[in-house]
Formats: sequence, C-alpha cells, structure tokens
Amino acid sequence: MTENRARRIAVVSAGLSKPSSTRMLADRIADSTVARLEEQGFDVTVDTFELRDTAQDVTNNMLTGFPSPKLEDVIEKVTTADGLIVVTPVFTTSYNGLFKSFFDVIDNQALVDMPVVIGATAGTARHSLVLDYALRPLFTYLHSVVTPTGVFAASADWGDSGDKVKTLHDRVERAAGELSALVAVSTRSTEVRDPFALDASFSPTGAYVID
Repeated sequence: MTENRARRIAVVSAGLSKPSSTRMLADRIADSTVARLEEQGFDVTVDTFELRDTAQDVTNNMLTGFPSPKLEDVIEKVTTADGLIVVTPVFTTSYNGLFKSFFDVIDNQALVDMPVVIGATAGTARHSLVLDYALRPLFTYLHSVVTPTGVFAASADWGDSGDKVKTLHDRVERAAGELSALVAVSTRSTEVRDPFALDASFSPTGAYVID
C-alpha cells in the first residue's frame, strides 16, 4: 500500500487586531513546521483561521447550538487536520474569550490525539506561564497531544536583533520540530471523525440536558 505523504496543518489565531503579533507568531510556527515536513518529503497544506472573522458565528453557535455554514467549515477543517497550531493573546492572565468560545463549540471528542503546538502573545514576559496553567490544561482535557515546547512571545521578542529575538526563533524551531515529528506519523487523515457528533449531554431519549 502506498504511504500517504499528504499532511494538512490547521492554524488558529485569536488575535483581534490587524496586523496582529498573534498571527505573526502563528505564521512563524506554521512556516517552520511546513519546512520540516517538506524536508521529509511530505506535501503540506496549511489552513489558517483568524477567529475575529468568525466571532459573530461563534457567539450565535453558543446561543443557538447550531453553527453557521461558515463556522461549520472552519470547525471541520480544524478537527480533521493532521496537526494544529493555536495562538492567543493574553487577556486578564489567560487566553481571550473568543479563543475559549471557539473551542467550547467544538465537540470535546473532536480533537482526541490531535498533535498541537500552543502559543501566546502579551506585552511582557510576566505572562509566559499562561502556556502551562491555561492553554496546556485545556488541550490536555480535550485529549490532544500537546508538544513539550510551547511558544510565548512578548513585545520585546519582536525587536530587530539581540538575544531575545534569537531565543524566540529557537523556541519556534524547537516547537516546529516536535510538531512535525508528530504530524509525520499521524493517522488522523485516514480516520473518520464527526466534529458535530452528539456527546454525553444528550440523553438516550433525545432530551438535551443543560448544566
């Protein structure tokens, strides 16, 4: 049987401004991951989503329980990817509300075994622990495979030179190497998953149980 050499990476950026340092960081991780996989002979496709473009759709989904066609397409592409890169700005010491709301409307079994790199941006390095006390627990709960290296970027990391810039580059390269290794052996593209499958909150009689 011919080995499948095609891989697809989904990128989710929760930045609210344009241009966005959150999107810049997501793109850097994606570019490095793609380069690593292409070196191994993989044909890589990247789907990038800025959540600001689906903010109203996410809110409506939370209120009605049903995604719009636009949001449904985003969810389908994210949950069926071979690997996932997620980056959020830090709001009030955690991921922003749009980021959390997007992953709240995805079925909690849809990201099982998904290789994930987590990333965050903020004004100062004081917020760097957000990766381990907020983002990592979220994707651990979703049973994703989170890379050991997360990538945090403070405003000072985007300078023109210096050790901080080099350190950010090193973190991006390390995380990309870890993600590419997981994606290279991923079998998600050959599995059939339903991102809108009913979960345990639906009773056998069809009545919806609300917490």
